Amino acid sequence: MSQFSFALARACRGVRARAVALGLFAGLALAAPLQAEPLTPLLAGSLPALDTSAPLVGMAKLDGRTVALTRDQAWRLDAERKQWMPLQWSGAAQAGAVIGDGTRAYLLPADAQASAALSEALPSEALPSESAPSEAAPSKAAVRNTEPSSAVAIAPVIARLNASDTRLDLKPLPPLPIALSSLRATLSGDSLYVAGLAGDGSAHLLQRPLADEAAAWTSLPGWPGAAAPRSLVAQTRAVFVIVADPQGGADRMLRRSPENQWSEVSRVPGQVLPGAGRATGQAHVLYPIVDPANAQAAAKLMIYQTITGSWATLPGAQVAAGAGATASWPDGLLWARVSTDGHRVEFATAQVQARKLGLHWLDWVVIVVYLGGMIGIGLFFYLREKRGSTSSFFVGGRSIPFWAAGVSLYAANTSSISFIAIPAKAFETNWQYLANNVIGVLGLMFVAVWIVPLLRRLDLMSVFSYLETRFHPAIRMLASALCIVVQIGSRMSVILFLPALGIATITGISVFWSVILMGGFTIVYTAMGGMKAVIWTDFVQVIVKMGGALFAIGFMIWHLPGGFDQYWSTAMSLDKMHTFDFSFDMTKATVWGFLFLVVFEVVLTFPKDQVLMQRTLSTKSDKEAGRSIWAFAAITIPGGIIFYTIGTSLFVYYKNNPERMNPLLPIDATFPMFIAAELPVGVTGLIIAGIFAAAMATLSGIMNSVATLISVDFYDKLAKNRTPKQSVFFAEIMTVVVGLIGIGTALLLSKFDIHSLFDLSIELAGLLGGGFAGAYTLGMFTRRANWQGVAIGIAASIALTLAIWTLQMVHPYYYLAISILLCIVIGYVASLFFPAPRQSLNGLTIYRDLAVEPGIGNRE
Repeated sequence: MSQFSFALARACRGVRARAVALGLFAGLALAAPLQAEPLTPLLAGSLPALDTSAPLVGMAKLDGRTVALTRDQAWRLDAERKQWMPLQWSGAAQAGAVIGDGTRAYLLPADAQASAALSEALPSEALPSESAPSEAAPSKAAVRNTEPSSAVAIAPVIARLNASDTRLDLKPLPPLPIALSSLRATLSGDSLYVAGLAGDGSAHLLQRPLADEAAAWTSLPGWPGAAAPRSLVAQTRAVFVIVADPQGGADRMLRRSPENQWSEVSRVPGQVLPGAGRATGQAHVLYPIVDPANAQAAAKLMIYQTITGSWATLPGAQVAAGAGATASWPDGLLWARVSTDGHRVEFATAQVQARKLGLHWLDWVVIVVYLGGMIGIGLFFYLREKRGSTSSFFVGGRSIPFWAAGVSLYAANTSSISFIAIPAKAFETNWQYLANNVIGVLGLMFVAVWIVPLLRRLDLMSVFSYLETRFHPAIRMLASALCIVVQIGSRMSVILFLPALGIATITGISVFWSVILMGGFTIVYTAMGGMKAVIWTDFVQVIVKMGGALFAIGFMIWHLPGGFDQYWSTAMSLDKMHTFDFSFDMTKATVWGFLFLVVFEVVLTFPKDQVLMQRTLSTKSDKEAGRSIWAFAAITIPGGIIFYTIGTSLFVYYKNNPERMNPLLPIDATFPMFIAAELPVGVTGLIIAGIFAAAMATLSGIMNSVATLISVDFYDKLAKNRTPKQSVFFAEIMTVVVGLIGIGTALLLSKFDIHSLFDLSIELAGLLGGGFAGAYTLGMFTRRANWQGVAIGIAASIALTLAIWTLQMVHPYYYLAISILLCIVIGYVASLFFPAPRQSLNGLTIYRDLAVEPGIGNRE
């Protein structure tokens, strides 16, 4: 009977396992029908025809004005897009082709005669001195003396188009430093790129910054071979040139990397219309492509994904047969062709249409259940604890298990920014930044052995209490105040705003309501439950976001035709999982660069990070505190692998399904787009809850930590005759106030056009926080440093780092390391000019096993 029961139980377990597996596979297959439909079709449109029989040179959109021009005439489309208005135009016999990006436009000369005409209009100061013409840049006289009818190419002159309501003018640029023919050009940011062939048939690529009118042209390596360029487009920090196939087949696409390396990246599925190509978003190019076997047919509009190297046809519009000039149009392309009677020019447009991806009611249910669960955890600890002391609120009564504290450390260190930005980085590049996680573990080992146990033995609630004990109360309060400003102003606001922006872009939830949801719910459960609520909600949130991440990986691999084998072979063949770079190029993400950064960003800054340290201070003992860091380190590498695997899976998935990408979105929106567009109903809500979880885990820690600093470092010192209950109530009020200020700051950020919030937060952390990390280093690793020297070191490091920031001498990422180094060196040297500390330093430095007598043994 017992054997039968055992067999029956085993069979039931097998049935349950198969049922779970079938349920998972069914869930993975739910969204399969979506893949047959492109995510972004085209919207076809038209503009009024232009009554002219002259050949059209080109069109452009200049500061909101749409202009068209022939060699002898120019027109502007009126604001209602109903008719073309003639413009005064001084470019007679000079026009050849027009290139632009929707805001600016430039005129390329058609031939030697056009170049000579433009050079006549060129101001003398724009050219090199005629008394000493350089070999690279011919003098004005040399350009003018070239015979227009000569078959030899001359140095072309390119001019910028400037349009008003009544006229169209030219502003010539300095001539190119080399004579080129078959010109193509493109704009990228503040740079103009020009490509062409020299007289000996060699290919040349030139670049010139547009912000500086006196800047010279820079010669870049040309593409291999002597094929004339058909199209030139700059996109994703690279330049793409399309050249014709010698046998008349499909065109070839060549790519110049930021390192000036040329490679053939794709065979075009046809032939690109000459001069056509429109960069869209951050990683796509829109091309009109004709079939080589039927050149008179309409051209398909296809999108090229520059990261995956895939092509997709966008339905909804085609470029009519016989189309000539093309131009950039908002989110699309504008083209023109001569009418059948030859007396008019007809215009048509195509715009990429991004479909709205709203949430299903079941997704909302999942999100509401998650948010309700977070409130429930906070309420549970509020009713259970009945706190009467700040120790319970700030450090959980120092009763948190080390493994829970370790998971909470990982949750606090992995914000929603990481949930979105790391997959995007792996999608675009490879796993090189994962080396930072691996090397960071070595830094955490040092922290676990030397730093955290030392501070935990002091029974602190504010890590800045150490600075008072070791140095002076003024240093503690100043450090705490600056930390509060940095946490609220540069960290909390960014962590609230960036994921809200991503979710709003993809799902339709507004930035305002995303910020209110994340911030409001985090305030409630953090204020009610204190540190215990923070740590245990962190634990749940790690499960939510990691569960969603693993499901997303499984979904993508499951929907590949070749499954895991296709994922692995594609990733390995394209080096998408390359991790360690041992080169000494400090402009790249190398192992040596990460070693340098880990020393300053993990080892030396960990003691001053109240958000992380407060979790270790909540453990039962110094040994438990050290173990929490070991647990944190154990999770760091597997967690990083999961996030980088998402990025690689996205790469393989979209390489196989390029039509499912939205070419208008930035690269950072790749994973949110996948979540909203591909995942089954309900799972989308789960992973969006994971994004909320990643943000809220960090936010709750910041709110609790800042409230701790305000209460312990300021209220407890300034308030007289306070009771423990009054201190706890004040801490709860401060948690709410800090949260509301963070929400307000995040909403304020949404009103400004800040180029990079990441850069802003990094700069503030380096400018204001580096000196105090140096103070901890001097306090914990030296016995000679005193409060006078440290104060001088802090002030000098902040002042000198501000000077470096003003002069923009280095990348902002290095401000923190520079500030720490300055504080350590200056602070230690300055300490030598003052008496050595006379109080006992036992337990305050890493030399805790040495007996320290007043005035004895305090020297290095």
